Amino acid sequence: MMRHPEQQYLDIIRHLIEKGDRRIDRTEVGTLSMFGAMMRFDLSDGTFPVFTTKRVYWKTAVKEMLWFLTGQTNIQSLLKENVRIWTDWPLDKYRKATGDAISQEDFEARVLADDDFAGEWGDLGPVYGKQWRRWVDAQGKEHDQIATLIETLKNNPTSRRMLFHAWNVGELDQMALPPCHMTYQFYTSENHSPVQSDGERGKRKVSMLCLQRSADTGLGVPFNICQQAALLHMVAQQVDMVPGELIWMGGDVHLYLNHRELADTLLSREPKALPKLKLVRRPDAIDGYRIEDFDVTGYDPHPPIEAPVAV
Repeated sequence: MMRHPEQQYLDIIRHLIEKGDRRIDRTEVGTLSMFGAMMRFDLSDGTFPVFTTKRVYWKTAVKEMLWFLTGQTNIQSLLKENVRIWTDWPLDKYRKATGDAISQEDFEARVLADDDFAGEWGDLGPVYGKQWRRWVDAQGKEHDQIATLIETLKNNPTSRRMLFHAWNVGELDQMALPPCHMTYQFYTSENHSPVQSDGERGKRKVSMLCLQRSADTGLGVPFNICQQAALLHMVAQQVDMVPGELIWMGGDVHLYLNHRELADTLLSREPKALPKLKLVRRPDAIDGYRIEDFDVTGYDPHPPIEAPVAV
């Protein structure tokens, strides 16, 4: 019997609890930490690695990835999609700068209603999307790393230079949060799968490796894995290939001390079957996808687990 792919994630959590290095981190919450971890997920049969030991809100994760791909950096467009995961950072900045103890709900309402307010207080600085789509070099020239990746996959699919990253040293101090999932590298190979549909026959397989320098295993990692899998499915469709393997690598992999109850609950649960993903439409470009294009079937997770976000 094959081992459930989600066990890789549970193994990391178990290792952190048993052997993690206890340390005080940037947020002062404290973590149990380890250095270096890897997980591999085979997506070739349409598997969508949305973890099942707690409900993962995959639509929110995918919406964030779609936002990255458009190159946007303001939370206003995210809030319009009912995605609130980035609000904590500009809200904290606004409260400290103004002394106004505004609630998150009221802050978000102002960002949505007032474009000038959103422009001043809703922008996160040159975070992921800016670096992916509009990296500015020393001469002032913009580089669209995603467009270059797509072109290279189409025209030189065995290149060892098919990657993009967000760790722009000169702009880190302007970002609300330096990039955690910072480097994405792609690799194509012949498709030797014994079971291939007519639409897959003769197509190459594309795999993706993501290096995440800082990995919050309780809340962040399940979210990241699912959105990275969505990205691989989109890239594969755009370059007329089939998805291969998603390889996730973590640098500082940690469990926040106030997530211990969450971790214990996860370890007490048995993983269920992972869902399947089918893209129902092929847009003209990688930034043309909408959440409605993602048809996810068979997702029947354990109940959600609430836990605080460390800012």
